[in-house]
Amino acid sequence: MDKLLYLLPALACPVGMGLMMWLMMRPGRSGQTAPTADQQELLRLRKEIDALRTERTDVQDRPS
Repeated sequence: MDKLLYLLPALACPVGMGLMMWLMMRPGRSGQTAPTADQQELLRLRKEIDALRTERTDVQDRPS
């Protein structure tokens, strides 16, 4: 019984870490429903790149 009491604190850290990792990796977490500022900036930059590519192909396709 004494050895079990020494073993419990040693197991608490890895078991707790595994539980936290499992909880964070679950799909469908309700904490990230709204896009963050970084995600919004990335979306804006992707739209700008698409617009520039479209503009460049329109200029290249135009006869001289």
